[in-house]
Amino acid sequence: MTATDFAWAALGGDPALPSRISTVVRHGTLESRLPVRELARACVGVCALAAAELGARRAGRPDVPGVRVDDGALATAFVSERHLLVDGRAPVAFAPLSRLWRTSDGWVRTHANYPHHRSRLLGALGLPADTADAASVAAVLAERPALEVEETVCAAGGLAVAARTAQEWARHPQGVAVAGRPLVERARLDSAGTRGLAPAGPGPILPAAGLRVLDLTRVIAGPVATRTLALLGADVLRVDPPGLPELADQHADTGFGKRSATLDLTTGRRAFEELLAAADVVVTGYRPGALDRFGLSPEALAERRPGIVVGRLSAWGAHGPWGGRRGFDSLVQVATGIAAREGSGERPGALPAQALDHGTGYLLAAGILRAVTEQSDEGGSRLVEPALARTAGWLMGEDMGGAEAADAAGPNDGSLGDPDAYDGPGPWLAERDSELGRLRYALSPVSFTGGPPDWARPPGPLGSDSPRWT
Repeated sequence: MTATDFAWAALGGDPALPSRISTVVRHGTLESRLPVRELARACVGVCALAAAELGARRAGRPDVPGVRVDDGALATAFVSERHLLVDGRAPVAFAPLSRLWRTSDGWVRTHANYPHHRSRLLGALGLPADTADAASVAAVLAERPALEVEETVCAAGGLAVAARTAQEWARHPQGVAVAGRPLVERARLDSAGTRGLAPAGPGPILPAAGLRVLDLTRVIAGPVATRTLALLGADVLRVDPPGLPELADQHADTGFGKRSATLDLTTGRRAFEELLAAADVVVTGYRPGALDRFGLSPEALAERRPGIVVGRLSAWGAHGPWGGRRGFDSLVQVATGIAAREGSGERPGALPAQALDHGTGYLLAAGILRAVTEQSDEGGSRLVEPALARTAGWLMGEDMGGAEAADAAGPNDGSLGDPDAYDGPGPWLAERDSELGRLRYALSPVSFTGGPPDWARPPGPLGSDSPRWT
């Protein structure tokens, strides 16, 4: 079974449909000791296939359009944040305190891109927020064991993870909990009626046209999923709390096709309930349980809005001792042994892209599209729930084919002839004007016959739209 077959089976898809996928092989893309290129092909391939399947259903077509996965498009899109330019300016990817640090007995990775995470990290280490710098943090961490740092910082609401090998993660209670879960968890939440799908309109096939998606996600994975749904025609409204804005450059990268609003869920309950009453899909990207006090658990959403599709994304999954912890791609790589596998000597390394974020984002979009297709036959509110740590386990395990040195081994999916040359990202980059300035950005790798080539609209300023549906 190929990685694409495995992912499609995890989404409950017809096992005959992956034959509709063709791959353009380009050696030299997403090079890694682990099969990152195969992960990217599988995640994007099943997302495009789920879109083509739903598009065929809405168009009344007996056949599913062909899907094309191009390694060049994957290599460009999986580092879309690195290709972004805003009026010629490149974003800063990581803050100075988001990095690997040597500890007294190993390594620890911290994440402090957001001001509140930086403040909590420094507070946990006993350092002043106004004067502390990388040198002072390094001095403190060099005297402390990695596991002690992990627990102290996490207890303070900050983000730090000790570097582990794959074997150590496999023995860890959270590693055990994650390994026992499906790649994408899927559940039917109630017995709501079937979903009526309007016929497709003229022009490009837009499988998600008419779907209203309430986007409560942050950073990369969740926004990649909703950015993909926007490409496919969904009306996506991203909602952020007014006191916790997204990083501006991150929004510029993942905000294509969406509208953006701010709303305090404590004081703006009426406005939120009006949004929910007309939503078809709700996607959350906060740690499990963080939004439950607002009535945003999958069960509570289905009770108030029967027939809803809920996409819930997390770093560590909803089960196990770390089920309620915050996390990011870089931290999951370090905890699960990916960084140890990719390292050189004693120092941990990293994948060539934030592949857990991007890959899981496309899996989430695929799961939502498949849920909508299934609803048209069977009804029911639906839950789709991937996790970065589960995607990491897939990348490291036999279900990915166990392949390493992917470029040397060649593809493990069907391909189109001999490998083509990869001469850089140029063919998969585009430029357009926006309210944010002149944007250079990566095109979506989700491609199928008759599908949209680009987003209908660029991102606007964060929080500039009203919290209501158009």
